Amino acid sequence: MAGGGVNRKISAASARAHTRKPNQNTSFNLPSGLFTKILLVLSVGALAWAFQAIQPPPPKICGSPDGPPVTVPRIMLRDGRHLAYRERGIPRDVAKYKIVEVHGFDSCRLDTINLSPELVEQLGIYIVSFDRPGYGESDPNPKQTVKSMALDIEELADQLRLGSRFYVIGFSMGGQVIWSCLNYIPHRLAGATLIAPVINYWWSGLPSNLTNQAYQLQLPQDQWALRVSHYAPWLTYWWNTQKWFPGSSVIANSLDNFSSEDLELVMKSPMRNLAHLRQQGEYESLHRDMIIGFGTWEFSPVELDNPFPNDEGSVHLWHGDEDRLVPVTLQRYIAQQLPWIQYHELPGAGHMFPLDDVMPDNIVKALLVGEK
Repeated sequence: MAGGGVNRKISAASARAHTRKPNQNTSFNLPSGLFTKILLVLSVGALAWAFQAIQPPPPKICGSPDGPPVTVPRIMLRDGRHLAYRERGIPRDVAKYKIVEVHGFDSCRLDTINLSPELVEQLGIYIVSFDRPGYGESDPNPKQTVKSMALDIEELADQLRLGSRFYVIGFSMGGQVIWSCLNYIPHRLAGATLIAPVINYWWSGLPSNLTNQAYQLQLPQDQWALRVSHYAPWLTYWWNTQKWFPGSSVIANSLDNFSSEDLELVMKSPMRNLAHLRQQGEYESLHRDMIIGFGTWEFSPVELDNPFPNDEGSVHLWHGDEDRLVPVTLQRYIAQQLPWIQYHELPGAGHMFPLDDVMPDNIVKALLVGEK
């Protein structure tokens, strides 16, 4: 036998097995609880970002160091706010008829019905229009309600010494303010006219089938904008300023809301100064308008009593049957429920019919002297 050692044959596989390094765990494990803390921090950061995103910027109040200058007459209200106004027509001290005119959405004291000089002289008409809170040069009213607007009008009339009774005319969103006057200060009114007044789809007393039909006639983006204003008013600013999807088409001045007649009237009308209307900020003008107008009201116009039971005054409602912003079906229903309203429906007219040359005179004559 050769030698005393034992010869062993080692396979290649066995050699590799003996020389292979032990497996190493390459996954990264966070210390216990750290993941939860990171998730909490991210959540708080996201909430803080969301909170900041929905907060409107502070308004640039006219006359303040950072705000636009005051360029027109204003009164100071009891709560310290200022209301800018514009007078025209016969001097109020000698006028026979005194009218307070209320502008619509995204408008100001300059956006008024244009009466012929002949009618103004013939009837002795004085008109004062004013910037609603947050528009033009009137101070914002963070505490604004449906009722406060009527009380602002009453105080404006008293400071200008318009007498114990005066007339009110409101167009579009301003028509909602006239409903407020009829409810809260009917004893101060000599008569009232609502021109294509905007309807709140959540007013009590409106049939759900009619409101649903009318609501569906709105552009989808406007349906959502109104829902937000009603159900989540704190989101109104963000909804209408974010860039992910369209907000209110009315704020965007979309022509899709106009009938063919509206387009003709708008195209021949002077350009409006949108910068002036919104110069104090869109939240305290446009967005608060939406929050108040489509929020929850303390009363419903459908359930109002006749403010002139002894025929000492009259209430008129004018509407076009081709109005794409405010469907005529709901105006018809309201007029049927309030037989004391003198309802004037205009065939073929859209929302902007007051821009027609002859309509303002017809509207005012019907209110003041009963001529249609």
